[in-house]
Amino acid sequence: MHDYMDKLADRAIASSGMMNNSILPLCAMLLSTVTVLGCVAPEGTDDDNDIESVATTQEAALTSNALTSNALTSNALTSNALTSNALTSNALTSNALTSNALTSNALTSNALSDPAAREVFKYIVSCALPATSHVDLTIDGVDYSYPGELGLYPKWGSAGGSCNTACQEWVSACVLSRIDYLGQKVAISVRGANAALTPTAAELAAYTYREGTYYGNVFLETPVRDACVAPGRVGLPRVCGPSVDGCVVNDVDDCTSVCDASSGYGTFMHCADRRKVNGQFPAGTRFYNTSVTVFLDP
Repeated sequence: MHDYMDKLADRAIASSGMMNNSILPLCAMLLSTVTVLGCVAPEGTDDDNDIESVATTQEAALTSNALTSNALTSNALTSNALTSNALTSNALTSNALTSNALTSNALTSNALSDPAAREVFKYIVSCALPATSHVDLTIDGVDYSYPGELGLYPKWGSAGGSCNTACQEWVSACVLSRIDYLGQKVAISVRGANAALTPTAAELAAYTYREGTYYGNVFLETPVRDACVAPGRVGLPRVCGPSVDGCVVNDVDDCTSVCDASSGYGTFMHCADRRKVNGQFPAGTRFYNTSVTVFLDP
């Protein structure tokens, strides 16, 4: 944690991607050049720079590093290396993804020909599907395999499945929590009111630095990327760098001000998308119960 913070201090100027707060939408087109192979996920949660010139490219599993592949890693411990630039510049569309099953959806060739879009898709699959599932794609003659990991919404991977609002918000919160300002993999403990995010006793003992809570919906035409800072913390340096100004996520306020009191495992829920005015939430405030709270190894 200390070494990581030192690297943040050395990088005082945020990348241009930090200033981009829009996802570029595309119309959903069905193209035969993109093939999704079967990967039926088990029933679960209820509703409410790789070398690419080779013939086959295997996207690195998110559990490949030492901290996430040992016994300490249960359902909720993962690593993050998603960059803000990839999240804000990817061309994946809500219609192309959420209205169909991940196992049978034909994605736009242009979208997944973009490495940034593939980076985001990797984390979407990792958040949504369990470790027993994967999504295999062939794009422009190159094979890609995207493994599941956390399993926040396994039904999306089932034949005939789709991603409703609850699914979109759970996956969004997970994806947002895995943004890294430096683009480095860091082991994080992701916790929330979802059975897939139940931490082990060892995880609770090792990951005690509460960072913040993430929530929103990145699949909307106007994406919602919100976060709040844990009590006693200043900013979100892992995600935003030295300043929250221009950050890819909107730092709403201190979590105790915009969310309900800490629930199980030190998480926050029922988090507002705006701060209070004169002690009251303004009319039109949206609350999210699909939030995830991140803990780090101090």
